[in-house]
Amino acid sequence: MSATAADSKTSYFLDKLQSLSGVIPIGAFLLEHFWSNSYALVSVQKYNDVSVELQSIPWRIIVEACVLWLPILFHGFYGIYIWWMGKSNAIGHPWMANWLWVLQRWTGIIALVFIFWHVYLERFVGHGRTNYQDLANAMSHPGYFAFYIVGITAASFHLGNGLWNFACKWGIAVSARAQRAAGWFGAAVTVALTFVGIAIAIGFRSHWFPLGTYVQ
Repeated sequence: MSATAADSKTSYFLDKLQSLSGVIPIGAFLLEHFWSNSYALVSVQKYNDVSVELQSIPWRIIVEACVLWLPILFHGFYGIYIWWMGKSNAIGHPWMANWLWVLQRWTGIIALVFIFWHVYLERFVGHGRTNYQDLANAMSHPGYFAFYIVGITAASFHLGNGLWNFACKWGIAVSARAQRAAGWFGAAVTVALTFVGIAIAIGFRSHWFPLGTYVQ
């Protein structure tokens, strides 16, 4: 096998792995994160109970490192490499696919910064033991609140559009019709997660419990 062929095969494998890591485990973690944080819209006690349960996971550091930190580092930095090596032509050829490529890269950078910032505050500043009141106090600061909204919006778009890319790249959506359906599905995921993320942020900031009506 020639060096060029070997490099091409390696690049193909890394591209596939980068796409997969964006969905599993990072995308799955993002969905779980939105789900568990949604308990903040139920009640203070319910959120704190769920938070304590998650903070008490056995082998937490090892689990986080293997399931979250390493995949994020690989996905993020290899994504930056792909962006660096690629050439955007959204201005010269302003087609939707080109703009989506650009937005996918920029939202990836924003999401990566947001995740590092969030992990730093929650894991190191908060020592991994934050509760409802800690986050409510943080959300009361306009800068924190605004960056949180920007971060979850970027992460939601990156995942939603990434699902479309994943479906196309892995041969799940082959026909034009299937790719359009995958695109609409990705758009729905983006809108839904953005809505939920903003609702959670507002809930913390305003002590708002719209899902608490069924809590006894």
